[in-house]
Amino acid sequence: MPELLIAAFWIWLAGLLLALLRRILPARILIAIGAAVALVGAICALPHGGAGALILPIAYAGQVVRLHYTPEALWLMGFGLLPGVLAVWLCSPVHPARSGWLVGAALSLLGALGVYGVQDGYSFLIAWELMSLGGAVMILSERLSQHSGDTALYMLALLETGAVAILLALLLLARNAGGDLDFAGFLTGAQTMSGALRVAVGLLLLFGFGAKLGLLPFYEWFPGAYATGSGASGTIMSGVVLNAAFFALSRALADWLPASGNWLFDLGVAVTVVGVLSSILAVLYAFQQDDWRRLLSFSSAENAAVAVTLLGASLIFREDGHPELAGLAWTVAILHLAGHALAKGGLFLCADAVYGASGGYRMAQRGWLRTAGLPFGIGALFAAMSLAAMPPQIGFVSEWFSFETLFQGFHLSSLGGRLTLALAGAGLALTAAVALATFAKVLGIGLLGAGAPPAALLGDNKMSDPPRPHLARSYGRAVLLLGLAVLAAAAGLPIWLDALDQADLAQFGVHSAQAMSSGWLLVPLTNTFAFISPSKLVIAMPLLAIVPLLLALNLRRHAIRRTRVWYGGLREDPLRAATTSLTFANAMRVFYSFIYRPTLDAAREHQAVAYFIRKLEFEHAVADVFGPLLFTPIRRFVWWLAGHLRALQSGDLNFYLALIGALLIIILALTLR
Repeated sequence: MPELLIAAFWIWLAGLLLALLRRILPARILIAIGAAVALVGAICALPHGGAGALILPIAYAGQVVRLHYTPEALWLMGFGLLPGVLAVWLCSPVHPARSGWLVGAALSLLGALGVYGVQDGYSFLIAWELMSLGGAVMILSERLSQHSGDTALYMLALLETGAVAILLALLLLARNAGGDLDFAGFLTGAQTMSGALRVAVGLLLLFGFGAKLGLLPFYEWFPGAYATGSGASGTIMSGVVLNAAFFALSRALADWLPASGNWLFDLGVAVTVVGVLSSILAVLYAFQQDDWRRLLSFSSAENAAVAVTLLGASLIFREDGHPELAGLAWTVAILHLAGHALAKGGLFLCADAVYGASGGYRMAQRGWLRTAGLPFGIGALFAAMSLAAMPPQIGFVSEWFSFETLFQGFHLSSLGGRLTLALAGAGLALTAAVALATFAKVLGIGLLGAGAPPAALLGDNKMSDPPRPHLARSYGRAVLLLGLAVLAAAAGLPIWLDALDQADLAQFGVHSAQAMSSGWLLVPLTNTFAFISPSKLVIAMPLLAIVPLLLALNLRRHAIRRTRVWYGGLREDPLRAATTSLTFANAMRVFYSFIYRPTLDAAREHQAVAYFIRKLEFEHAVADVFGPLLFTPIRRFVWWLAGHLRALQSGDLNFYLALIGALLIIILALTLR
């Protein structure tokens, strides 16, 4: 029911005002209730969507802003809002006393609601800017880093660059539509453009929306921004905001531009190539991180890039006259980001739980799962399995669908199209392999590591085990809920897919979503090509646990003897010998050194006798790809320009009079011509 979405708007607005007045608890309650209301409204309005009217007397002088929510918008919104509700209500920000975080969360949610539903360029740009501002406010208010101001400014600078590209694309579309920024006229205006201009508009849209999706080169703002905020901020930005940005890009390329012409093939190839390269680079850098938030932020950019790759494949299929395959690729992209929002929200909340117990976000073996409780462990396992594309989770299903979609490139009539999708499949295969290793690292080192050793293995000095910090139980319930939602999304997909069928029919004139299931089987339009059944895997996979359970029972019949291993003649220190994030990822760092360009720096401080080392500091890092080549020169140029323009603020009256006189001469010269 769209009325619930409009009600959520007013609830969020009330929560925003209370947060500005520093009424923290009521504001938090209202914002969480608004998110829950919007979630219920999105579920109830599926599969047909709905429209509504919202009056904003301050912003639009009494004019009515039209809202229309398509099924795909409601789908992406609902999956993004579920972890958002938990971030605000159950877990709250790391510093709950800061009302600024609630202001930022409310702005992000309000902006996303507008991006999903508004139907004119003016309202869209306002909503888009609200999402950007909300993310910056959340990061700045938490003050988890001394450099939060720099990273927030860097993020906003890149996002505003994208916003300028979006504005330029909208103006080009409006110029050919009679100057009207209403979305309904964009398609008519685009039909009068040349093919080259259509491609240019499409690239502007890709560039603009890609700034928030983390496509290259913009993914490099992700780790800095996410790592200066909490996991709660990351939950909202990687779920609500990221899904809204992809919906905006999908709507722009599918609805605002014509659905035929050779130019569409060129645009589809460009979108596919950018998506594949972004996914590879983002996941390679995710694998090298040892901070929870930085790793998960790169992973968010990688998953967004996978969805963009499928969007590009949809454009290629559409141009070649295969609407059913175009609808398949488009639907799989939406499924992929929906499942990603649930799983990524769960792991961001895991990161906040680790911070609450240890005071930091560093990924190290601390034995968290030993004290976290079974609910936390199950939820974290399911979320990590989904992001690693392991069955039967929703991430596995969407990855499988992605490959099966790209493999059907042999239906294309052009060699260029077939080659593009074949290479895209190879690129996504590399992405999937590195993602599997990345989340094996997250679960193994970040949560499952042994931590402090038992006293029995410490040698002759028999001491009791040191106390272990405990993770808050509220995080366990939230992570479990999201983990179970990840599993339920996969198991019930044959039922849920019907909600997207009307969207496929409206976009492509075919029932692609309906053809993606055959009973309890999931198929890429036909069961003669391939099929899986996550619903049946949920039943069958627990049966495989019988074998290890029998082995465990057999071990109980034999005494287990524990002894120390050889440690170079020294007393064993399992904590110092434990696998770290660096050692786990070092082989890949060496193999892809031409991309990473790793740096190592060791500083030694000796005692009076030079032979004995008193202090050893070791630092390691990987270099950005685009920072030194693109962003650093631009930043230096801006500083150089600012230094030369400093004279404009000198305060010298004679200089100002001379400047005014020069401007008058120029104006007179232009007038007299």
